[in-house]
Amino acid sequence: MRPRHPALAQAAMWLTFGSAAAILLSIAASQVLLGAAFLALLLSGEPLRLPRIKLPLAIFLAGTIVAWLAAGDLKTGLPQIKKMIVFAELLIVYSCLRSVVLVRWLMLTWAGLGTFTACCGFVQFGEKISQAHKLGRDVYMYYVGSRITGFTSHWNTFSAEEMFSGLMLVAFLFFAIRARRQWMWIVCAALLSVSIVIIETRGVWIAFAVAVIYLIWRWRRWVVLLVPVAAAIGFFAAPASIRERLESITKPKEVDSNDFRVVVWRTGLHMIEAHPLLGVGPEEQRVHFDQYMPADITHKPIGFYGHLHNLYIEYAAERGIPVLLVFLWMIAWILLDFARGLRDLPPGPSDRRFILEGAIAVVIGALVEGFVEVNLGDSEPLTMFLVAVACGYLALDRRVPDAEPSAAAPLIPAAPAA
Repeated sequence: MRPRHPALAQAAMWLTFGSAAAILLSIAASQVLLGAAFLALLLSGEPLRLPRIKLPLAIFLAGTIVAWLAAGDLKTGLPQIKKMIVFAELLIVYSCLRSVVLVRWLMLTWAGLGTFTACCGFVQFGEKISQAHKLGRDVYMYYVGSRITGFTSHWNTFSAEEMFSGLMLVAFLFFAIRARRQWMWIVCAALLSVSIVIIETRGVWIAFAVAVIYLIWRWRRWVVLLVPVAAAIGFFAAPASIRERLESITKPKEVDSNDFRVVVWRTGLHMIEAHPLLGVGPEEQRVHFDQYMPADITHKPIGFYGHLHNLYIEYAAERGIPVLLVFLWMIAWILLDFARGLRDLPPGPSDRRFILEGAIAVVIGALVEGFVEVNLGDSEPLTMFLVAVACGYLALDRRVPDAEPSAAAPLIPAAPAA
């Protein structure tokens, strides 16, 4: 048995907290802290721990590597291989966050940082609307092509971050023991929701709505009956540009046409048909897109063709149908574990309940948005997704105490003898 070093274990814990929180501000800072946390954990003598999903996770990552090697173009697919370092977030969070109350504070830190980035986004929004007026441009057409991004490089990434932060905060408000200054967290939830609306990412709108409806259903089922009324009031009270964006889901304009999504989906299906077992290789779909585009498509509508705008088609096209099935197996395992854990909890509000319900909502949000975007292809949403899953498994683990143990105590106590 390796000697323990409590100071390094404590450092690993706070570096992990910092990595999981910093993702809302800087991916570089988050990953530097991730590496430091992993090194401190290795040197601390504490065990490396993964949740129960380690088998499908290992097969998913191995399948990705096999698809990369089989494609033969190692340089093109290398970014996806490098991105596997993000999955270490699952390991360090599950190994280092030593109490449920620490997870609670991490989720509230997400809420606080998400609210801060939302407020920064409001400033960006005002600047962009002002710029559209100065240039004499149609506000809707100008803004759709140049939306707010917060501290990220793209509005899709920003909206996914705000969605995950918002879902965990809604779960906290519904299922945790009432916090001091509850009004402050309600204000944060409202500001996060407004930011999601004005980012105007339609896939996140739908995903956030579905996940919040799940949380409402679990909280007070009768309140779900009020959702259509609230949605109708919100639609008619919204600014014209927001109503236009909603209407564009079924009546798109050229600038936000859905036609290009049909093109990329059909092309992705052709890739899957041609390479069902190993796919065309990570990142290869963008290189060989025209080669697999259906013959009856004579031109490309306006849109982004760097990925396939569907997480499930992307995984199958890049890495093969077996890898997609393993991914779905892993997701099903997560949801089943969390649902069983909720049934085993005593009735009433608790931190474990809010963490599990929030983690389920995050998974639902990611899955729904995945039908129209490769959302887990971005490191920032993937990091937050993995952190939420790891926190859910911490809430399931009875060895993880509710309160913070002493600094000299192991991060995770040994399992009791059978």
